Amino acid sequence: MPNHIANIDNFLAPYSDVINSRTQRAIDKEHKLSDRSLYDFANGYQFYGLHQVDDGWIMREWAPFASAIFLIGEFSSWEEREEFRFSRTDNGNFELRVEGEKLQHKAIYKLKIHWENGSGERIPVWATRVVQDDDTKLFSAQVWQPSHDFVWKNDKQRKKVEVPLIYEAHIGMATEKEGVGTYQEFTAEILPRVKKAGYNTIQLMAIQEHPYYGSFGYHVSSLFAPSSRFGTPDELKELIDTAHGMGLAVIMDLVHSHAVKNELEGIGLFDGSPYQFFHDNERREHAAWDSLCFNYSKHEVLHLLLSNVKYWLEEFHFDGYRFDGVTSMIYLDHGLERSFNEYKLYFDGGQDEDALTYLLLANKLIKECNANAMSIAEEMSAYPGLATPIEQGGIGFDYRLAMGTPDYWIKLIKDKTDEEWAVGNIFYELSNKRAEEKTISYAESHDQALVGDQTIIFRLVGADIYWAMSKKDKSLSVDRGMALHKLIRLLTFCCAGDGYLNFMGNEFGHPEWIDFPREGNEWSYKYARRQWSLVDNPELRFEQLDAFDKAMIALQQNEDFISQPHIECLEANDGDHVLALKRKDLVFVFNLHPTASYTFYGVSAPAGKYNVVFNSDEKAFGGFDRIDESIDYYTRPEAQMSNRHRVHLYLPSRTAIVLKYTPPKRMF
Repeated sequence: MPNHIANIDNFLAPYSDVINSRTQRAIDKEHKLSDRSLYDFANGYQFYGLHQVDDGWIMREWAPFASAIFLIGEFSSWEEREEFRFSRTDNGNFELRVEGEKLQHKAIYKLKIHWENGSGERIPVWATRVVQDDDTKLFSAQVWQPSHDFVWKNDKQRKKVEVPLIYEAHIGMATEKEGVGTYQEFTAEILPRVKKAGYNTIQLMAIQEHPYYGSFGYHVSSLFAPSSRFGTPDELKELIDTAHGMGLAVIMDLVHSHAVKNELEGIGLFDGSPYQFFHDNERREHAAWDSLCFNYSKHEVLHLLLSNVKYWLEEFHFDGYRFDGVTSMIYLDHGLERSFNEYKLYFDGGQDEDALTYLLLANKLIKECNANAMSIAEEMSAYPGLATPIEQGGIGFDYRLAMGTPDYWIKLIKDKTDEEWAVGNIFYELSNKRAEEKTISYAESHDQALVGDQTIIFRLVGADIYWAMSKKDKSLSVDRGMALHKLIRLLTFCCAGDGYLNFMGNEFGHPEWIDFPREGNEWSYKYARRQWSLVDNPELRFEQLDAFDKAMIALQQNEDFISQPHIECLEANDGDHVLALKRKDLVFVFNLHPTASYTFYGVSAPAGKYNVVFNSDEKAFGGFDRIDESIDYYTRPEAQMSNRHRVHLYLPSRTAIVLKYTPPKRMF
């Protein structure tokens, strides 16, 4: 197979047998799971859980260690009654039929499960609606059966996203109020902002229900329930449908790498057994994350997780997933004790082969549900083949996140003076990607904005972010910070592998870190929100950073340069701090020198004419308006009769210009 990953990357040739065996293992597992297709196999949510039928309701749960299960709620005065006792069927399944109208829309319920030497109240594993009591703070399942099914209006607007420009967002902290935002508020207030900003994909965090708000949605308790703290399932559907009508795709963070340890809200001790869905040994608990690790070798776990993959795509019309914590999934030590500085560490037996099988099957299922859906791996070990097609020996993700890029920028800002920034090294770090795998690049995401860390703008500007962001103020710190903030983003953007991501608010330099309500901050929402009034205020410089970001995104929309994977380095002069790159018909020229501006600076370039289509020094972007965009630039030969040409430019300090190339006209 000429396109096999081991043929594309010769360093993988010694491991081709391992790679092939992993692919075959997944194929064999698929055949064992179903004699039809993964799509038919992943229907657990249609069988398990609570469903309305002609004569009432039917509910099923898998609880092999349980001895008895009762449905309890307001309808039973929260007591165990024989009419609400489940019957054991086969293979550890329990079933209950409730006749008539004993269950009503919005009724609150739980399960009372008995097992050997114990019992407890539990939320059903397959619950699709979970709510929290305002007074007791306890969670319960809720019957959700509106009188009318949701009607999707904008399905025809859904198209494949060729170059994802992703706006990462959190529903609860998307509004400016000091409280929890809602699906409805996001639909009305935030979707128009994302559309206007030019992004084509929204990535929603914290959708799956989670008991602790401050976990950012990464300690999931109910896999199938959209978080009720933001509103109802129908309101989430309305958000997605409205986004589709705007031409926006919507993907979600999918957390299948671990689950919350909470017993009352989660599934860690659902039927009294600690190993129903999780490992039963030292691998059960994730020491770094204080959570539980799924046992991907069990068919029932694969059924649960694959059904969950299908559920959100089919029932809510999501357009794909960002899989969280993939590194943790694929290594037995969760990747915590490895430096990943040699290839053998990817194939040394320290991998969770069952997790790799699951991920391959999940990616295959996604395409069976929606051929245009995308899957993105949050993975930091650079595992080879992760974003390579399955038929080429890969795991089948469409993209992987370039997780090293934010770390690189942070290290550069912290450890190097501006004079020590080496443009050649910057280009290498930003463009050094596996040629056969697609990547999503980003300068920072929500991770860098969390309390205890700092955003790029905070690192660059410091306290002046609070006191000197008026357009009337003079601050060298703000001038430097804004200039580098723009250059860092444009450098990351023009070197983006195959897509780009931004966390909401970072595009305009949001001044605050993210800190969810907790005892340590007296349960305050002050830092768990986005201050849109800052960017909406024409007297503040946040507006200028926002204008830059919009223009940068528009550059891709107009020129589609990211679809051209090849990036040519035309100039990398570390002494002058000048870097020039060519991608498609655009030439990006950066002068990162903190003080030196250059006149008539020759940059190696193909012969022809060049015109400025974008520059970071525009007054509207908070620059000093030193570049004349009306000039036509023509290359000159480096020497008489030379085939090498240079275009000569004025390069102010800490600026970038983007020129569009027009080839010379043929004389005959």
